[in-house]
Amino acid sequence: MTGFLGEFEATIDSKGRFLLPAGFKKQLQPEDADRFVINRGFEKCLSLYPLSSWSPLAERINALNDFDPKARAFKRYFLNGATLVEPDSAGRLLLPANLKEYAALEKDIVLVPAGNRMEIWNTTKYKEFFDAFSPESFSDLAAQVMGGGLG
Repeated sequence: MTGFLGEFEATIDSKGRFLLPAGFKKQLQPEDADRFVINRGFEKCLSLYPLSSWSPLAERINALNDFDPKARAFKRYFLNGATLVEPDSAGRLLLPANLKEYAALEKDIVLVPAGNRMEIWNTTKYKEFFDAFSPESFSDLAAQVMGGGLG
């Protein structure tokens, strides 16, 4: 898989569950449709990994040198809160309360692509994130990250 595409809006119910959007589910490989790992994102969002995407990443992280304090700190921060989740019979995923609180997820959420995972954002915070980015800032970022590789 080369990565997910699309932005999908969803609503969290009173029990902390949301329905996996159909447009997202259509992009999943059959073996990835029923097991995910949800974790803190780098920004105040959550990352939702199909298990097949999480496993190689977890192997790399677990192989880091435990004698290196920076590696230990990274492992602790990155893996703390990572939770295996499976859709219920109605296709809903339950957001762990600690992760829901971390990302300030209340009712309206948006799932957005981030390569081989989806990010789950509070809809308002996601809009604020993009509103704060000018076209010039985005262009500068693209040049720094991609160099001459775009276009």
